[in-house]
Amino acid sequence: MSVKDTAKRQYKKLVDTALRQISALRVPPEGWIATVRKALSMSGPQLAKRAGITRAAVYQAERNERDGAITLNQMEKMARALGGKFVYAIVPNGKVEDVIRAQALRRAEGLVRRASSHMALELQSLPPEGTQTEIDQLADDLIRRMPTDFWESR
Repeated sequence: MSVKDTAKRQYKKLVDTALRQISALRVPPEGWIATVRKALSMSGPQLAKRAGITRAAVYQAERNERDGAITLNQMEKMARALGGKFVYAIVPNGKVEDVIRAQALRRAEGLVRRASSHMALELQSLPPEGTQTEIDQLADDLIRRMPTDFWESR
């Protein structure tokens, strides 16, 4: 096994582990800043003082977080002031292998359907079960080869 394959396997394991650990985690309706602040019984002015910002800036940060307009730096600063740490993650909707397989199936289906339409014009199209078998085989091949344009839309 090559170093590249080993590294790829380690990345997949890291992402899949993160997925298992935080997949059920949801942002509270008020956002994390307001939720943690209230859980700690900390007022906005107290958080402002700890963060070295104005009260208005605390409430603005809480509003920005709810609106999805807060920066990572602001979240980090608020987390420290709340006695915590800010954790940032991107996790796929499912295991890495499942995301790759879904993409391979989309690509394979597009390729087979295009080929089938040309073959139908020549009265050489595959039966439906043959089409699905061809899609599955092509998807497996795409996963093995991982062409450079694998993630591009077609």
